[in-house]
Amino acid sequence: MSTESTTLAPSPWNLPNALTVMRILLVPVFVWLVLRHGGDDTGTRWWAWGVFAVAIITDRIDGDLARAKGLVTDFGKVADPIADKALTGAGFITLSMIGEIPWWITVVILARELGITLMRFWVIRHGVMPASRGGKLKTFLQALAIGLFVLPLAAFPLEQLWRGLAWVILIAALVVTVATAVDYVMKALTLRSTSDRARMKRERKAAGGR
Repeated sequence: MSTESTTLAPSPWNLPNALTVMRILLVPVFVWLVLRHGGDDTGTRWWAWGVFAVAIITDRIDGDLARAKGLVTDFGKVADPIADKALTGAGFITLSMIGEIPWWITVVILARELGITLMRFWVIRHGVMPASRGGKLKTFLQALAIGLFVLPLAAFPLEQLWRGLAWVILIAALVVTVATAVDYVMKALTLRSTSDRARMKRERKAAGGR
């Protein structure tokens, strides 16, 4: 008689998922702090930056902890990217609302995120496309740009230098965002085409064997 070992799935009630939920709950707090007093209050902007920094740090911690401790769950797989997109989306939208970032940049970035998410569903039955290094660089640059623009730069010595640095990083984030979108679309089309050819080959082989 053979014995089968059964591996129990980790409970969703764990620390990494708690950190992910906390990150989601921090989003409205971050939005309120950025928009308070029209974004002109130095102290409030520092608090907003602190909340954003905590959310970004916990993003790294919860993922590493889940993988290291074997606590990866279906809930985490869904909630973690939602938390990421909610935070960065809220960052760009609120910064555009207070006039720190042009709306066209925010629209391009958010359209890219929505478009790629929809494309994932379009090709999901053909295969899974892993996260690329470019995608990770995009996420890093977007977070860094948001963090810099949230800071009360007007109160900084050498304000123009800091603001120039923030713009350089924002433009770099925009370029990488668009470039990775084009790369993803090309890979998705190739994946779908390869999958369709393989399916047609199997169907012809099955029809020939009848």
